[in-house]
Amino acid sequence: MKLYVILIGLLYGGAMIFLSLRARKTVKEDSKGYFFAGAGLGTVLGMFTFAATLFSAFTILGMPDFFRTHGVGAWIFLAVADAGMVFGLIWVGRKMKQKGTEGKKFSITGLISEKYHSPWAGYITFFGAFAFLLPYVAVQIRGVSMFLQGAFPDVLPFWAWALGMVVIVLLYSETGGLKAIIYNDTLQGVLLLIAIWVIGANCLSMLGGWSNMFEKISQTNEALLSNPGPKGLFTFQFMLASMLAIIMIPYTQPQVSTRILIMKDNRSLNRMAVGVGVFAMLVILPTLFVGMYGAVTYPDADTDTFLRNALIIDQPGFIAAFILIGLIAAAISTADSQIFALGSELMSLLKGNEKDLLLITKVFLIFFAGLAFLLSIFSSNELVLLARTSFAGTSLMAPMIFLGLFSSHKPTLLMPFITLGGLVLFILSSFPGIFHMPSMVGGIRMDLFLFGILSVTGVGLYLAKK
Repeated sequence: MKLYVILIGLLYGGAMIFLSLRARKTVKEDSKGYFFAGAGLGTVLGMFTFAATLFSAFTILGMPDFFRTHGVGAWIFLAVADAGMVFGLIWVGRKMKQKGTEGKKFSITGLISEKYHSPWAGYITFFGAFAFLLPYVAVQIRGVSMFLQGAFPDVLPFWAWALGMVVIVLLYSETGGLKAIIYNDTLQGVLLLIAIWVIGANCLSMLGGWSNMFEKISQTNEALLSNPGPKGLFTFQFMLASMLAIIMIPYTQPQVSTRILIMKDNRSLNRMAVGVGVFAMLVILPTLFVGMYGAVTYPDADTDTFLRNALIIDQPGFIAAFILIGLIAAAISTADSQIFALGSELMSLLKGNEKDLLLITKVFLIFFAGLAFLLSIFSSNELVLLARTSFAGTSLMAPMIFLGLFSSHKPTLLMPFITLGGLVLFILSSFPGIFHMPSMVGGIRMDLFLFGILSVTGVGLYLAKK
């Protein structure tokens, strides 16, 4: 298998270098070219870069174990929520693009600062993105590094795999800018789709087909076939809060919102949204097969053992090598998109000579990557739940962002500061053992409670102003 890994890795590395150099030649050496790829993104590239940023290493590594542990309710958790996100894209995404085009703003912090007529709105938006994107980047790095250490236990320690990924991300991002990342996203999206379907089909075949899969699951652990699942995770509140968090991703996570703002026109945006919906269904379904295979074959194994066996040991050598390179590609694609997004958001808040600002922002990209590396060392192995926490945290900014987008007059600055309070409370409640903050309020999950309070406040301020 090592020979296959080397060959496929060399092909993938060569493709990355080629695309990076091509991107460098096709964009201008200014902030718009470097950070926003010239702001003329078409349908096909838009679909793949959006999907590859959204569905990443945690999809291959996290969702199978999520299905194995919590059952088929994971389909509702992610696939149905993603479908709702696509419908929202066509409505709110058009509004966001319209406002961004009017003010020539291609980052969410710049757009919100302009709509609220205050840099404080932008600072708070950046704080929310910074606080919840870095853990998500760490999820990608940790998940793949652990997997690589398990696949090659005698080659490198965990931290060395993680450091190597961070260095690759920085080199690629610094060289070609967002255009290079978009090209890499397209390559990674294709690799991800092929890899997960090949392995999903193999797992389904080893279970004896669709019907036999569910029959074997019912014999192994029947609770996996219904909600709330064997561990009681998929309650109504969890599903509702998760759906809201995922639906709000395009407007609250800058690595995704930037891709909306730089779409060429509304027609391209609509087609991109539909394409992302199709991609979501195609990429999540085979993770169900892998998860159910694990539930039957490795019901009591820890996460590392299950993933190593299901994705590597139980697969033919060439397919296992392809999966490894696909995982690395997925993690690199998502990590560089998110780290780069933090840089572009910071750039939108700074003032001064453009050349100096580009240099300052590139230095901060290195700083962000270093923090992500440290978080990857100390974060948890619950990849999907960590990713969900990131989604839930940034979703709390949605009422503030929507108020800015839909208000015909200058919104009050009260909303950004109330949002800041909600973000801080959610962060504190995420560490109940340290800050002694409750995770529930009156029987309602803290993230759902805060989202409800902020939404009601936003609607009230909108109606009062109107």
